[in-house]
Amino acid sequence: MSRTDHICLMAKYNEWMNGKLYEAAMTLPSEELIADRKAFFGSILGTLNHLAVGDTIWLKRFATHPANYSALEPVRNLPNPTSLDRLLYTDIQSLSKHRKVLDQVITEWARSITDHDLDHVLRYTSTKGTGADKNFFCLVMHFFNHQTHHRGQATTLLSQIGEDVGVTDLLALIPNEAVA
Repeated sequence: MSRTDHICLMAKYNEWMNGKLYEAAMTLPSEELIADRKAFFGSILGTLNHLAVGDTIWLKRFATHPANYSALEPVRNLPNPTSLDRLLYTDIQSLSKHRKVLDQVITEWARSITDHDLDHVLRYTSTKGTGADKNFFCLVMHFFNHQTHHRGQATTLLSQIGEDVGVTDLLALIPNEAVA
């Protein structure tokens, strides 16, 4: 599997898992969603908001790539999140609509990446104001790994209150290949 195929697989996994998380979360009363569960971002809603914040920050950085990805146009116009724990939306319905837009953008963007793009060194500024110059492919892998990490936390929070999101393994989406 090529690097670009792997990125497309990770975008598909992102959308699939977000769909499962939001389906489970939307069955809960708001008191359950906002209850402080002592997670990194407090609540289920806080964790799901953090995922949207993190994705927005990274997609805005990726939008500065010289490839000038047209698929990232919708995020170029989004406001910059002011903190990693910012609640973009205080209700699950609005956050879910935003999440679907982000996931569509991620999928379209992933399909537009070329292998040549991945060798670029991307210059960006961290949320703490520190400049960085990093390999674009490594940053894209970090982007997807960050999502997986916090979706795992959200899955745990949901399971602690009896909500089963089902299979969560990327393995479920990796295609079988013919053996020679």
